[in-house]
This record gives sequence, structure tokens and C-alpha cells, in this order.
Amino acid sequence: MNDKALRATDSRTELTFRGLVIGVVITLVFTAANVFFGLKAGLTFATSIPAAVISMALLRGFKDSTIQENNIVQTIASAAGTLSSIIFVLPGMIMIGWWTGFPFWISFAVCALGGILGVMYSIPLRRALVTTSDLPYPEGVACAEVLKVGSGGDDAGSETGESRAGLLAVIWGSVVSALFAVVVATQVFASDVVKYFRVGDKGAVSGFDFNLSFALFAIGHLVGLSVGIAMLVGAVIGWGWGVPHYSLLAGDLGSAASDLALSTWSHKVRFVGAGAIGVSAIWTLAKLVKPVISGLASAMAASRVRKAGQAASLPRTERDIPIGIVGLVTLACFVPIAWLLGYFGSISGLGDRVAVLAIGGVTFVVLMGFFVSTVCGYMAGLIGSSNSPLSGVGILVVICAALLLVAGVKPYLPPETGKALVAFSLFVTAVVFTVAAIANNNLQDLKTGQLVDATPWRQQVALVIGVIAGAAVIPPVLDLLNRAYGFAGVPGAGPAALPAPQAGLISALAQGVIQGNIDWSLIQVGACIGVGIIVLDALLGRFTRAMRIPPLAVGLGIYLPTTSTLMVVVGSIVGWFYDRRAGRGARPEATKQLGVLLASGLIVGESVIGVVIAALVAFSGKSAPLALVGPGFAEAAIWIGGIAFAAVIAVLYRWAAKTGHAGG
Repeated sequence: MNDKALRATDSRTELTFRGLVIGVVITLVFTAANVFFGLKAGLTFATSIPAAVISMALLRGFKDSTIQENNIVQTIASAAGTLSSIIFVLPGMIMIGWWTGFPFWISFAVCALGGILGVMYSIPLRRALVTTSDLPYPEGVACAEVLKVGSGGDDAGSETGESRAGLLAVIWGSVVSALFAVVVATQVFASDVVKYFRVGDKGAVSGFDFNLSFALFAIGHLVGLSVGIAMLVGAVIGWGWGVPHYSLLAGDLGSAASDLALSTWSHKVRFVGAGAIGVSAIWTLAKLVKPVISGLASAMAASRVRKAGQAASLPRTERDIPIGIVGLVTLACFVPIAWLLGYFGSISGLGDRVAVLAIGGVTFVVLMGFFVSTVCGYMAGLIGSSNSPLSGVGILVVICAALLLVAGVKPYLPPETGKALVAFSLFVTAVVFTVAAIANNNLQDLKTGQLVDATPWRQQVALVIGVIAGAAVIPPVLDLLNRAYGFAGVPGAGPAALPAPQAGLISALAQGVIQGNIDWSLIQVGACIGVGIIVLDALLGRFTRAMRIPPLAVGLGIYLPTTSTLMVVVGSIVGWFYDRRAGRGARPEATKQLGVLLASGLIVGESVIGVVIAALVAFSGKSAPLALVGPGFAEAAIWIGGIAFAAVIAVLYRWAAKTGHAGG
């Protein structure tokens, strides 16, 4: 491509003021809804796809709008689903009684500094985990497909019929999943099919929870059969062995099966899952050392090309923020982070060790931040940002932080500072957690950008803007919800207190390590399981190419509740059958692509309506503001909802297969 052509492509509409404004507004709205929903349900929405749909609707009236400008909007707005994950850590400060509210500037600084650092860390990882990787990036691919179809141009397909069929697939998927989510909110359809039961007569229990979620089903289609089967293996380990085994040891014959099962999973099996995730994460990082080094070398080579005055010779899709600027911004973040940690230690009564806490804390953020950025980026590529076990990463980080404090600081302080050490471990974990959360999302966005021919450095700038916007809205929303509802387990919290399950677990872990009463045997069991799965995956890789068992996905299956995993497994199996059938047709690739677009639409519809319903819950003060029936209809709702879900899936996939084979 000559210089004139390069200048023409660089001048296209991409990073615009209107795009920044739209992206920031969407970020503010989605962040507020996500914070509330995450505290209530323990889950957050991935906002990239709904943001892309809204962006396309708003920018369609501008003649010079492009697919790349829409991509910038979704990149900014994706910070909403990402930064709101801080609710998995920060409310722990309230739960341990250290804070009574969320101080704005301290909370803002934690989110903003950690988030910007996450963006910087993910830049050299882009080449290793996106450009030269075969990871599926299900949500990144889905978002790219939505953008291509919505653009209505050549990117949507080479033929008009294919473009029209693809757009119809996205629309039908969106409408159907949105309508189903609304009916679920009325409680006429059940939200899930749940069953807990006794195993034998000695107190063992188990159960399952199929969440009737089209979004989770679609994630399964997109991640593929290997990941789905790996998550099923993890769920079987967790609920086929873990919950029955540990509930049997408890010997509790008086509690209800559901209460005992959930308590056992929460207090025992999750720690087993955390151990499996930890070992798998270390193994993943070890495998990524070579490509990460290669990515850094490529970034340095690109920097030398720029300095030689030949920047125009670099392909646009390889132009990151220059590595020199990345280094300067990274170093610039370390200074305020050091001050922030020192200030927090000083006001917490740890002034005698404030220098050690500041220097050691920054070192921990630097090293652990890069570690979790790599692992989370890999997990996002493997199973998507929505299903990436960020809270599992938070568990590992808080354990490491607390252990370091016990070894290096606690012996030199009086016993009454124990609570302050717990607070400091949560605080430094919060900083690292925001780094992990942004890296978890950023690489997904960069994959979308790669597929729609976007410029990486423009996306990276957009994500920094999104981080700052999200960081500004999280503290006041958290403070408002704390005053309105409170958090479960906090003295004085009423019956409407928000559960915040991950924050409760992580704060309990911090207290357990500092106070010396954590059950390490559970994490050791999980680590052994992780080693076994790694060996099994290596053997499969040696003897077969068709099937692998990704260790991280197995750890996920153990750690996450079945409400988050089983429907993903179902989606992966149905998607595999669909692709096999498509492969026998006249137009296999077009038919498979239509399945991807249909799955993308299913994610769009449920995500958008989920945010709307979360806002209705927040502003109405009712847990089910759209309910039309009472609890007495619950049994019928399970049958009606389950049958309707299966019927809708059958009809949609039959339509996609028929349309794909017929050529749109």
C-alpha cells in the first residue's frame, strides 16, 4: 500500500468526539446498573455487544459514521462491565467494619489507576494473545459480527442475501432473547430449573441449577465443545464429588438439602476450585512466557520503526500506543499508587511500617498485576469476559497479599493492628483486581478491533477514557446502595441487604489468613486436581487433536455455581451438533457463520434487557417489579419456561440451518 493510500485509511472516521461522548454516556448508565446487579446476583453483564447495538442505532443517521467508530463506542462502554467487577472486593471494607461508606477520591483512585495500568499491561500482550493466538475470544468475535452486520457494507458479507440473512439472525436472536428475559421477569417463566437432594441417608447432598439464559447458551455455542466439556468436568468434580463429600463430613442431617448444598459449595468447594484455578493459572502463564516475550520484542521493533521515521510502513492494525509511552504511563501510575498505599497504611494505624507497605505494595501490584493480566487475558480469550472467573483471581491475589503481610509486616506490629492489616490486604487486592479486570476485557476488545480492521492505539486511548468515566461513577453508586440497602453480614443491615457474595468470600479469606485460621487443605486438594487435569490435557494433546480439556475451564467449572456453567455446556453441545449438520450441507461455512450471528443476537437481547430490568429493580426498590404471578405459580413456571426455552432453541436453529443452506 502506498503512502497516499495509508493516509486515506488513517483519515477515516474512527476516534471522534461524538463517539467519545456516546461511549461515556453509555458507560455511566451501564456501570450504575451493573454495580447494583452484581451486588445482588453476583454476576455482571458484558456490555460490549449491547453498547455496539446502541451505538449503531445512534450513529446510523451520520453519513460518515463507520464500523470502526462504532467499535470505539463499544470499547469505551465495555469499561462498564469491567470496572464494576470491583464490587467483588471493595464492599469487603464495609463488611469487616473498616469503612462505613465509600470515600470518593480513594475509591476513584483505586479504579482509575488500576484500570489505566491494566490497559498499559495489555498492550504488549496483544500480539501474544490476540494477533498470534488461536484463542476463540467468543464475545470479541460475537461483537465483531454484530458490528459487521450492522454496518450494512461489504464487511457484512460478500453477497446481499448473506448480509440480509446475517442481519435477520442478529435481530431474531436479540428480539427472542429479550422477550424471553421479560417473560422471566414476570415470573410466568422460571429463571432456572433447580433441584437439591439428599445422596443416601448419611447427610450427603448435591444438586444442580440450569439457568434458562439464552446469553449463557450462546456463550457455549461460541466457546466450542472442548471448553464446554471441560466446564462440565469441573461441575461434575464440584457437585458430583465435592459437595457430597464435604457435606457428608459435616454430618448435618437437620438442615434443608438446598441450604446445606449451597453452604458446602460456598465454604468448601469454591476453595477447591480456587486451588485448581491457581495451578492452572500458573501453568498458563508458563506456557505464555515465550509468546509474551515475542510480543514485547515485536512492540520494541515497531517502536524502532517509528523512531526511524517509517511509521507509515507499519500496517494500521499493528499500531499500538508506542512502547515508550506505555512505559512512561506505567511508571507514572506507580507513583500515585505508592502514595495511595502509603496514605492508606498511615491512616489505618500502620504508620511504623508505612514505607515497607508502600514500596512492597507497589512491587506486589507491578508483579502480580502483570501475572493476573496475562492469565485473565488468556481466560477471556478462552471463555469470554463474562464467564472469566475474576473473583477466583481475587481469591488468589488476596491470599498472596495477606500471606506477605503475615510474613513481612505482622511480626513487627502489635496484635491490635490485625484488623488494619486485613483492610490493607483488601485495599491492595482492589488495585490489582482492577488491573486484572481491565486486562480481562481489553484483549477481548482488541480482538473485536482486529476483526473489523480497527487501529489498536485508538482503541487503547478509548479504553483509558472509559476507565476514567467508569471510575467516576462507581463510588457514588456504591455509596448510595450501601446507604439504601447495606450488605449482608454487616451489623444493622436489613432484610433487603445486598448479598455481595464474592466480596464476603474474599474478605473472609483475608481475615482467615491474617488470623491464621484458613483451611489450606481445600486449596491443596484443588491444586492436586489442577495438576491432574494439566497432565490429562497434555496427554490428549499428544494423542489427539480433536479434543482437549483446558485446565482453566475445569477450574472454572468447579469454582463457579452451576447456574453459570451448565447452560454454557448445553450451548457448546448444541453448537457442535449444529456445526456438524452445517458441514454436511451445500454451504457449510455460511451456515456456520449464521449460527455465530444467531448466538451473537441472543447475547445482545438478553444483555440489553438485563440492564433495563436491573435499573427497574434499582429505582423501584422491588426485587421483582414486573412480576405478574406469585410464588404459588413457581412449579408451573419451571415446566412452562423449560419447554418454551427448548422449543425456541429448536425453532431458531432450524431456521438458521435452513436459511444458511438456502443461501440467505
